[in-house]
Amino acid sequence: MVMSDMLGLYLKRSRKERGLTLRDVEGKTEISNAYLSQLENQKITNPSPQILHKLADCYNISYGRLMELVGYPVPEREISGPAFRKGSGFDDLTKEEKENVMEYIRFLRSRRMKR
Repeated sequence: MVMSDMLGLYLKRSRKERGLTLRDVEGKTEISNAYLSQLENQKITNPSPQILHKLADCYNISYGRLMELVGYPVPEREISGPAFRKGSGFDDLTKEEKENVMEYIRFLRSRRMKR
């Protein structure tokens, strides 16, 4: 499976995990549901960064990961997220969960600095 095929599957899974319909996403992003359907079904494989950014915001997923799946160059730290390896599952956390994890990392680092 090519990376661009994975984009459609990843977007569909992300949408369904959030209980959203294509029309819901259309309302939140102003991206037509027909275009969204074509993305999910791999008929469109090279969406613009602007489209990817809107979808990343809507699904609360990594913009860097979407860029990577399309084949756009992305710095490594943008792909994996701070202090996490690629594929760690960090992308699937809610914004609040990510903030909590980052707060805990800062706490651990502050303890390390005191030693």
